[in-house]
Amino acid sequence: MAEPATNRPPTPAPPSGGTHAHTPRMARKLSIVLFVILSALLYQQIQPPAPKICGSRDGRPVTAPRTKLKDGRHLAYMESGVPKEEAKYKIIFVHGFDSCRHDALPISPEVAQELGIYLLSFDRPGYGESDPDPARSEKSIALDIEQLADNLQLGPKFHLIGFSMGGEIMWSCLKYIPHRLSGVATLAPVGNYWWSGIPSNVSRDAWYQQLPQDQWAVWVSHHLPWLTYWWNTQKLFPPSSVITYNPAILSEEDAMLMKKFGMRPYFPMIRQQGEYNSLHRDMMVGFGKWDWSPLDLKDPFAGGEGKVHLWHGAEDLMVPASLSRYISERLPWVIYHELPKSGHLFPVDSGNADAIVKSLLLGDQ
Repeated sequence: MAEPATNRPPTPAPPSGGTHAHTPRMARKLSIVLFVILSALLYQQIQPPAPKICGSRDGRPVTAPRTKLKDGRHLAYMESGVPKEEAKYKIIFVHGFDSCRHDALPISPEVAQELGIYLLSFDRPGYGESDPDPARSEKSIALDIEQLADNLQLGPKFHLIGFSMGGEIMWSCLKYIPHRLSGVATLAPVGNYWWSGIPSNVSRDAWYQQLPQDQWAVWVSHHLPWLTYWWNTQKLFPPSSVITYNPAILSEEDAMLMKKFGMRPYFPMIRQQGEYNSLHRDMMVGFGKWDWSPLDLKDPFAGGEGKVHLWHGAEDLMVPASLSRYISERLPWVIYHELPKSGHLFPVDSGNADAIVKSLLLGDQ
C-alpha cells in the first residue's frame, strides 16, 4: 500500500542555477582531464628511451680502444694500414649512416704499404662503442675529430675521407678545422635540402628523387625534430627506407654490393646503444637547420697545399647526385668525380677505394 504523500522523504532541492548548470562545467573538466591523459600518453610515445651506454650497467661491454674527450665522452676507434710512426700519410675516415669504425674505406693492404698509409676510423657519437653526444651538432663532430687527432698524436695536419652522412661532415670540417687538413675526399655526401644558396629548382629536383616515405622522414627531421624518434618507430606510416633497408633504393650495382655490406657480422653492434642516439640524431643534425651552407665556404687550400675531392655515383638512389653536381659547379676548387654506372655504395668496392686514396694523395695524373 502506498505511503501517504506526507510521509515520503522530501525531494532534494536543485542546486542554485538549476539542474543543468553543472553540465557544461563537468564537460569542460572531463575534456581537460582527457586532454591531459592523451598528452601524457603522446609524450611517452615520442620520448626516446635512455641510451644503453657501453660500459654502463645497462650497456654492452667496451671491447675497442677508446679515447676520452674534454667533455668526458669517449670515442672508440680502430687503426689499420702501416704503423702511425712510419706513415707518410695519415687519414681519418668518417663512416656513414648506420655504420661504425669497422666500415672504414677498404684500402687494399698493397696500396696502404706502397703509399705508407695509416688509416684511423672511429665510431661517431652514439654508434658502436662511442658515447652519445646529447649536444651533437654539425660543428661538434668536427671538433671531436680534431680532439681525436690530437689525442692519438697524428700531428698538426691529416687527411680526411667521409662517406654518405660522414661525407656531409666533411663540409663541417672544412668550415671549423681547415687549418688541420692536408686534403679531403667526400664520397656520396648527404645533402641538406634547406642549405642556403641552393636554387629551389635544384633542391626540388633532388627532393622528388626520394621515395615519398623518405621525403616525409626527412621533412620531420628538419621541421619537427622532436618527432623523429616516434616517426621512425611508429607503425602507422612507413619510416625511412634507409633505416629499413628497402631494396627499392638500391641501384643495380648497389644491389650487388649490398650482399657484402648488408651481411656485416658486426651489424648488431652498430645500433647497440639505441637507434635514437645513432640513426635519429644523424637525421636531426644532417637535415636540421644550419646557419651556414657549404656554398659559403672559401677554398681552404688556396695556396695549393691540398685538394678537396667530391665523388658521387650517377645512379645513386639514396642520395641524389644532383646536389653534389650543383655544389661542385658553384665551388670551382672542388674536384668532382662522377661515376656513371655507380650507385651509393661504390666506396665499399676495394678497387674504388684504392682509386679514391690515390687521387687524394697523389693527384689525378
